[in-house]
Amino acid sequence: MATSEDGQADVVVVGAGVIGLAVGWRLQGAGLSTVVVDPDPGGGASHVAAGMLAPVGELAYGEEELLALGIDSARRWPAFAEEVAAASDLPVGYVAAGTLHVAADAGDYAYLEDLWRFHGSLGLDSTLLSTRECREREPLLAPGVRGGFFAAGDHQVDNRLLLAALAEAVRRSGAALVRHSVAGIDVAGDRATGVTLDDGRTITAGHVVLAAGWRSGTLAGLPPGAVPPVRPVKGQLLRLESAASGLALRQTLRGLVNGRPVYLVPRASGELLLGATSEEMPATDASRSGAVRILLDDALRVFPAVDETSFVASEAAMRPGSPDNRPLIGPAGLDGLVLATGHYRGGILLAPMTADLVAGCLVSGATAVPSIPASCSPGRFAERPFSKDEATSRRRPPVTERS
Repeated sequence: MATSEDGQADVVVVGAGVIGLAVGWRLQGAGLSTVVVDPDPGGGASHVAAGMLAPVGELAYGEEELLALGIDSARRWPAFAEEVAAASDLPVGYVAAGTLHVAADAGDYAYLEDLWRFHGSLGLDSTLLSTRECREREPLLAPGVRGGFFAAGDHQVDNRLLLAALAEAVRRSGAALVRHSVAGIDVAGDRATGVTLDDGRTITAGHVVLAAGWRSGTLAGLPPGAVPPVRPVKGQLLRLESAASGLALRQTLRGLVNGRPVYLVPRASGELLLGATSEEMPATDASRSGAVRILLDDALRVFPAVDETSFVASEAAMRPGSPDNRPLIGPAGLDGLVLATGHYRGGILLAPMTADLVAGCLVSGATAVPSIPASCSPGRFAERPFSKDEATSRRRPPVTERS
């Protein structure tokens, strides 16, 4: 079995967030010698996340194709969680408790009720709730809450436990985990042949899987037709501690406050995650004071017990957004190159599906794999190549922040 020590592998995966780790683990398990390269495995946007597995809660009008991808991956999650835990002997913190959505006032409730009707038109499992019914599920809701709905199939996983378990599963599988940055993709003729590391070493591989998050479009060596159109979108969340107060949430709570979404995700450890913003801006991991204030103010409107929690940290990271908010998964515009990027807010949710699709693609050896849905195929952008600069500066029109 080839490893990074001899500079050769069947596949080199660029990036070790949740997507890169899941893909690398699947590929090695499928019999392909695999090297996963990242200077900080388990870091980046995957580390600064709440771990919500919420295809219904994340639904926005006009994003039915993204919904279908999320539902597909959510169905894979129970088995995926069991497999990762068994392969690593570590917990992943998968919790199937559903998600409660509540409205801060009558206007917000009108929107949630309309969204619930949209759910019904798509055959989704959500239940409209009165104020009293919401309070039965979560007694500590704010007095002004005006009702909402419950999405039974929207679950959560502890993203940091998951990342640690995936990294261990990768190591135990026999794949190599190389803690270096990739300086560029190596191309010979019309084919990707491997990568060059920041220390000048090269890793030659039959295939390169690009799973480097928002940086996927910035790597040197890619011809314009193969540059993925991904851009950085800042997300910020707060880490709170509720164990000492004894005022813990029973399930994930998502609120709508003056049209702004806010979420609160409880962990078994007593940690409470509060998030999250979506800000179109140049790449930076610095927290923004205004975002912290808005998150706390909006959380208090639906769950006043937040005032009794301890403040642990404010964290931010850049998510990889695509022009249509859907991921890019599958063969790109260069032989030997496979994309697994552009997951925006859904990297944790879409990890099982992405890993299965990439493994199916490479194990089959096909250049065009029918099992990859057209909605996430990189080919949907093939009519217009992107340069590296365009891929990371492309902006969608401003949108309301979604959690």
